[in-house]
Amino acid sequence: MRAVIQRVTRASVVVGGDTVGEIGPGLLVLLGVGRDDTEEEARFIANKLAVMRIFSDAEGKFNLSLGDIGGSVLLVSQFTLYADTRKGRRPSFLDAAPPELAEALVARCAQLLREDGIHVETGRFGAHMEVSLLNDGPVTILLDSATRAGT
Repeated sequence: MRAVIQRVTRASVVVGGDTVGEIGPGLLVLLGVGRDDTEEEARFIANKLAVMRIFSDAEGKFNLSLGDIGGSVLLVSQFTLYADTRKGRRPSFLDAAPPELAEALVARCAQLLREDGIHVETGRFGAHMEVSLLNDGPVTILLDSATRAGT
């Protein structure tokens, strides 16, 4: 799994003119699922999101986690994180998971975060989504389960 994590003051997802997910302070997570990903990768990503210290304490240091600040997650599936642009002009998405696997693992990641007591909103899988955010910092972090060294 690959995630683009953005620390936000607020974020929302609109589908067909309707807001389907909206959060205040927390993380906007664009989540891509790879062809070979399993629940193990979903657990890794969910755990990292819950405990990663990327929120500032009173001294401005990254010492607080999502749980410490009572923040939320807006989780948006994004298969394009598996784009292969090495050849030609059009990206290939052969490394992205098929929709049924991707949808299940994105849902599992959301469920694991909720089990950790984190409020989670989501986009709508497979829909054309308009994502809005106010990046706080800005802070943007790339996370790839394939390069994990441990949690």
